[in-house]
Amino acid sequence: MKNLKNAIVPCLWFDLQAEEAVNFYAKVFGNTTIHSISRYAKAGSEQHQKPEGSVMSVDFSMHDQAFLALNGGPMYPHSPGISFYVTCESAAEADKVWEALEEGGSVLMPFDSYPWSEKYGWLKDQYGVSWQISLGKLSDVKQKFVPSLKFVGQKFGKVEAAIDFYLDTFKHSSLEGITRYEEEDPDETGKVKHAQFYLQGCTFMMMESSLAHHFDITPAISFIIFCDKQSEIDYYWDKLTQGEGDAVQCGWLYDQYGVSWQVVPRMLAEGMKDPEKTPKLTAAFMPMKKLDISVLEKALER
Repeated sequence: MKNLKNAIVPCLWFDLQAEEAVNFYAKVFGNTTIHSISRYAKAGSEQHQKPEGSVMSVDFSMHDQAFLALNGGPMYPHSPGISFYVTCESAAEADKVWEALEEGGSVLMPFDSYPWSEKYGWLKDQYGVSWQISLGKLSDVKQKFVPSLKFVGQKFGKVEAAIDFYLDTFKHSSLEGITRYEEEDPDETGKVKHAQFYLQGCTFMMMESSLAHHFDITPAISFIIFCDKQSEIDYYWDKLTQGEGDAVQCGWLYDQYGVSWQVVPRMLAEGMKDPEKTPKLTAAFMPMKKLDISVLEKALER
């Protein structure tokens, strides 16, 4: 994984469409570089059932932001619970991006004029990934693609606590601002209409709504934290699994708000670029929950 200016990297989960989706996004957004493609080794009954040589993951960047696309299987559908807020600085760009993403997708909010933007719309693309397309200034959000989390259902009313939790967990973090529902808004007065904050220099947004929404946050979008030392892995693992958070597998976990994270040694990300190292590393990390750098290093020595 090429770590550009992002310390926290979004991971997009697919079944078998990772490479196809990345090529599609490259055409839609431009300024895209594919840095490496990892492939599955021989399938094992306890590891995976993907065809040998098929794409495991695509390490890519768009507009100098790092992403990972992963072919993990059909179990995690994408949801508007986490979307990407995309700032376009010209109406022509906004129109072009919207039209491309709308084809084969579905509209969540019409592309129209709103109080916060002359042109804005929310949709799901043909792969299920959700995007908020907005005409605006990049200087207001600091990056082209901003992960936006929406708390609904049982998560409603927990946005402020979640932001405090994330600001406490990550270094070099700060709150940009919070906008609240007012009496004339169609939701509970005083709750969070929109919030923007920074975690390790990366911009995030959060919203909440008490209205009837038929979706929730899923692991189809997770956030990768790259660590150089085992002590860093231990720190983030302990912090993010506290409360109602829990360990999953292969460095994955979900926090007490249901958001999925991957706590990953940087040496693993680099090693997975090498076809000779990939099967050794895969066999070593698949049985683990929290990843152990020393075990991974021994696997490479064998």
